[in-house]
Amino acid sequence: MLYPELFKQLEAVRWDMDKDIPWASFDATRLTDEQAQTIKMNAITEWSALPATEMFLRDNRGDSDFSAFMSIWFFEEQKHSLVLMEYLRRFRPALVPTEAELHEVRFEFEAAPPLETLMLHFCGEIRLNHWYRCASDWHTEPVIKQIYTRLSQDEARHGGAYLRYMKRAIGQSGLAAKAAFAKVGVLMASARRTSQALHPTNLHVNKALFPRDTIQSRLPDPEWLEHWLDTQIKFDAVWETRVVDRILHNLGLLLDQPIKTVQQLNHYRKELGRQMAASLVPTPLSPAA
Repeated sequence: MLYPELFKQLEAVRWDMDKDIPWASFDATRLTDEQAQTIKMNAITEWSALPATEMFLRDNRGDSDFSAFMSIWFFEEQKHSLVLMEYLRRFRPALVPTEAELHEVRFEFEAAPPLETLMLHFCGEIRLNHWYRCASDWHTEPVIKQIYTRLSQDEARHGGAYLRYMKRAIGQSGLAAKAAFAKVGVLMASARRTSQALHPTNLHVNKALFPRDTIQSRLPDPEWLEHWLDTQIKFDAVWETRVVDRILHNLGLLLDQPIKTVQQLNHYRKELGRQMAASLVPTPLSPAA
């Protein structure tokens, strides 16, 4: 089991919201209303770990090890929402999300293949790590800068934990796991070719609720995410390249392949498809003696 070891590792580096956040260093002159509004939106977005956890537990009922790890992931992700709300409670109380606004992003996700979902969230953690690092650079108020740095470090550790489960999955499922990871990897590493950044918060997950079946669409301002990325923190091509490079680097190590580009990953994905198809072809019977 991976859970006991991951519990010890993450427990050892867990930060304390009261002791490790320098609340007394707050500088009111360096926080704008615009910046505070983005903190509210991220607090609500982080609250969506709740429905994501419900999805993980439902779709991984046969995997008690991974389900137990969800207790760590869920705790730390909800803590992200909580620390952002605590920041607002102290310094911009009018912007603290209401319970109704938080509950709005809790809705049922349709069932999805567990391996593809695992890879999707692994890529999501890498992307969030970079988004929060960029956000820390953009902010000018010292306390929120440190909070975003803490969050980004947590997301990197979560990505590392997901990678452990991905490695385990390859040991258990072989080609099927590799194919699932390569398929989603091509999608998530191709964000530069799409009109918006690809992340679990803006992917459609419930057809019956369309078009309000993404986390982003259920925020008080559904257009906020793109504005935050493109206009405010300016998550540009340089940052996006870092995300793609990390996804490809980790996949290359995981799959034991020299993957440097999306094209190489896509070629490998197709080769995996051919191998899986060949493995399903029945072996001809030998002629009777």
